[in-house]
Amino acid sequence: MRGLIYKDFSLFYKSFDKKMIAIAFVFSALLLCSGRYGGLIASIMAAMTVGAQNIMSFASDDKANWKKYQMAMPLSSFSVVAGKYISVICTLGISLAASVAMNLISSLCFGKTDASVWGLAVFASIIIPLLWTGICLPLTYWFGMQSAQTMGIFVVIPVFYLVKYFEDGTGFLAMAESLSAYFAAVGAITVVVFGISMAVSMAGYARRK
Repeated sequence: MRGLIYKDFSLFYKSFDKKMIAIAFVFSALLLCSGRYGGLIASIMAAMTVGAQNIMSFASDDKANWKKYQMAMPLSSFSVVAGKYISVICTLGISLAASVAMNLISSLCFGKTDASVWGLAVFASIIIPLLWTGICLPLTYWFGMQSAQTMGIFVVIPVFYLVKYFEDGTGFLAMAESLSAYFAAVGAITVVVFGISMAVSMAGYARRK
């Protein structure tokens, strides 16, 4: 399984598009300059980028017909699917590092550090990629990559409107303080969804063998 994890994790890096990195960098810089909560918004964007990139790396498998090679190997459905999910967990380090860097830069630029905002940014950097994968990867195994990519677009919508609502309404600090009480519950739900997602993905992979 270690070889599969290494393959998926390496594919995550290699499938990064230079133009996408440049665009993400420019938008992150603009967000950081938008105000004291720019680090939080940039963190959410980075987490969404990691989630989307994981789905794109899965698409690379389909383009290379990797499934044919997998099925020719003496690998169980558990090994193949679990390797992908573990590789997603490994990419959380990138999302977390980006979140810390964004918030540190924002704090240095505006001279203000809000622990609740930092907590929400770190929480989002972990939860968003897990939920994105948990929703989209089973669709990949059951219905193909196109359905997963389409659903990935819908994942963006509630996150965007959540941020927009608090930006126009009660403010980011109020959002961080109000949501911090639900961190444990949301985290537990995410872990359960991630586990169920892996089981559903294994069933989908076994069906296609």
